[in-house]
Amino acid sequence: MGRIDERLNELGIQLPPPRAPMANYVPARRVGNLVYTAGQVSGTAEREIKGKLGQDLSVEQGREAARVCALNCLAALLTVIDSLDSVKQLVRVGAFVNSAAGFNQQPAVANGASDTFVEIFGDVGRHARTAVGVNELPAGFAVEVELVAEV
Repeated sequence: MGRIDERLNELGIQLPPPRAPMANYVPARRVGNLVYTAGQVSGTAEREIKGKLGQDLSVEQGREAARVCALNCLAALLTVIDSLDSVKQLVRVGAFVNSAAGFNQQPAVANGASDTFVEIFGDVGRHARTAVGVNELPAGFAVEVELVAEV
């Protein structure tokens, strides 16, 4: 068992299976030492978090949705690498928040993903980030997160 697997066990986190793509794309693609994940939505086989922040969902619910996305990103990484111990650093996170008119707390929502990455990887999990509000996301999901990791 690798160091990151041990850390996940300590935190009581079990990664979900990778989500099947919703269209014609792959969950992740490796290019040299970088792995790019496709956008990962706030849903697993057991639970989907849908709705607009600032209308249907609170910031705290949005943070939880972003955490689900982060775990889905890690599952997507594992479709092209053997172990999360291969991750040298997380480079960039993009967070897209399904936002009602006037909602402007996208960074607070995106912290649900960022905090999860740092909780799991420590300093290796610190990353550059963009957090933007969008009018709609596929299938009405609350949050979508994409990740670039150096391996």
